[in-house]
Amino acid sequence: MDVDVDAGALADAATLANRLLTARSPQPVHGAVRLHATATALELSATDGTLTVRLTVPALARAVGEAVVPRRALAETVAGLSAPAARLVIEGRRLAVRVPAARFALPVLADPWPPLPALPPPAGTLPAADLRSTVAAVAGAASRDDALPLFTGVRLRTTASTLSLLATDRYRLAAATLPWPSATPLETLVPANLLTRAASAPSRADEVTLHASPDLFAVSWPTGSLLTPTLGTSYPDAQFDRLLTVTPECAVELEAEALAAAVDRASRYAGPHGRMTLQVIEGAVLVQAQDPLHGESEETLKATVHYGQATRHYQSRLLSDAARAFRDAPVALRIQELNRATELTSPTTPLRYLIVPMRPTDPT
Repeated sequence: MDVDVDAGALADAATLANRLLTARSPQPVHGAVRLHATATALELSATDGTLTVRLTVPALARAVGEAVVPRRALAETVAGLSAPAARLVIEGRRLAVRVPAARFALPVLADPWPPLPALPPPAGTLPAADLRSTVAAVAGAASRDDALPLFTGVRLRTTASTLSLLATDRYRLAAATLPWPSATPLETLVPANLLTRAASAPSRADEVTLHASPDLFAVSWPTGSLLTPTLGTSYPDAQFDRLLTVTPECAVELEAEALAAAVDRASRYAGPHGRMTLQVIEGAVLVQAQDPLHGESEETLKATVHYGQATRHYQSRLLSDAARAFRDAPVALRIQELNRATELTSPTTPLRYLIVPMRPTDPT
């Protein structure tokens, strides 16, 4: 292999591959990257045993071929180059990275390169920014308990002209929809942390294409793709659809940022279980917390109360996460009767966030 490549583009691709993939695998090949030179491009492919990333950089090959080198070493080497272009050439058991005033040589690994899975069939194309922001808002509600893998994923499902995304840890639920321009249905359950990485990878792309099969899910863009195994397609959709049917007894609107900040200030008084109280009164919401050892707090937030009054107790971390999901937008709280979930929504986003109140007499 002997190829001339833009040093900046190569550095971006190598750094992205190194950032997206973990380095915890005991398999040496999972810490490597394969460079494959064609006549007009340099293709980078790498896997950590779970995620598979493929990236393409424009190049001009003097001789086509390929080499497998340590992923981190390549990223650190090319990130430090100040020259606009670099030449990559195999010299014996080394891959030389040459610029006008310097030469760096990386070991070429002898371990056989594993066959990588092909992308599943394409299902539809979306604006990259929309997918990235929606996944970031929804995926945070997924469980981090691997003992319940079903709830560690984000459910993606198309219905008519929309793509719905849903995640839950059983105490909170986040759901959002995006326009779906394709007639091809999509139904899958993707690990939340992997979907977040896949959605954030194409930071410079305008559009991304989603690919899905029963076992695999991928996001692709003109210069790359990221592929991950799925958690299957079995999911209690009917149950969650019922949970999303909200019948409030109290509706109030206030600023999400103000609510999140008040909850954070009160959390130091919320005790070991983070117990927080919201009380809706005329024209305001009281944010309250108390603990025999740490004291108590009460803060009044200006609010528009559309109807009803209510008092509910929440876990402070869940309430803070829910409010912050809406950033600096106005947020509407729709409080249901008894211990049914409280819904947070905003007119500026399709996100719906539900959190389950704590029982009034529940010490936890």
